[in-house]
Amino acid sequence: MKLPNYDDVLRARERIAGKVVVTPVLRVPRLDALAGVELYLKAENLQRIGAFKARGAMNAVLALTPEARARGLVTFSSGNHGQAVALAAKDASVASHIVMPEDAPLVKVDSIRALGGKVSFAGKTTDDRYRVACTIVEETGGTMIPPFDDAQVIAGQGTATVELMEQAAALGAVLDAVLVPVGGGGLLAGACLAAEGHASKPAVIAVEPAAADAFHKSHSANERVTIAAQATIADGLRPVRVGELNFAIAHATVAHTVVVDDEAIGRALVELLLHGKTLVEPSGACALAAALERKLPPGVKRAGVILSGGNLAPAQLIGLLQKYG
Repeated sequence: MKLPNYDDVLRARERIAGKVVVTPVLRVPRLDALAGVELYLKAENLQRIGAFKARGAMNAVLALTPEARARGLVTFSSGNHGQAVALAAKDASVASHIVMPEDAPLVKVDSIRALGGKVSFAGKTTDDRYRVACTIVEETGGTMIPPFDDAQVIAGQGTATVELMEQAAALGAVLDAVLVPVGGGGLLAGACLAAEGHASKPAVIAVEPAAADAFHKSHSANERVTIAAQATIADGLRPVRVGELNFAIAHATVAHTVVVDDEAIGRALVELLLHGKTLVEPSGACALAAALERKLPPGVKRAGVILSGGNLAPAQLIGLLQKYG
């Protein structure tokens, strides 16, 4: 099993240049005051398809041979990676087939279809979706683009953290830590590669919903642990098991793990909207919640925070504003 490295992240950055957005880093003094630390917010909610997933999917698709791309793309996703693969397929003028959970947010389903992707539904777990996606690959000859457990996907996701460290430095800050939301672990693994390769070597802090803390449990057990599927408002962070490649990279690098409940995530989303004038989905507010709940380890004075996505249904936003606004 060959793990990607920092050089792969830099190659991914060159490969996807012009295909994805160099998203801004935001500073919100009110959130600094609430957290007790300086926060540098990487606004991946402003990325193409509204999520960091565009980076990994685009890198994986562009790394394929023309023949592999031409056969069409297949993936399994709770939403944002599916949108990213559909976007990459549209850019390449090839077909895409996305397998989503039965309870996938309609805003993400509609986006995939608008991009030309064909959507199928399968159960509520990653394993349910994976089995159906494998069948589609067999039937169509399409090329699988995994959502997180893939070297090219990991390298692409790592480009967000490379940009974050550089942008913070341009603002005169050397980051002590980078806070990363964790689902399947692709963004986390990419952040670890980027942080370890960078001269400043910030600590990487993994943040998960309390109802979906597969990495926290795995990190503590020193092996991958499968958890029971549970509901959380952070629908993009629900895999019951982190990826094999992702765990191998992150377990060796992650300095600290934090678990936050749905209440904290909801509050963080609303605080960011009200004080930072920036809208994210609950998954995108997860890492910020750790900072606002003051759950960071001692010694962290400047933290980068990845706001991983912004694909939020209007009805859910209204509910969160009514509850926390």
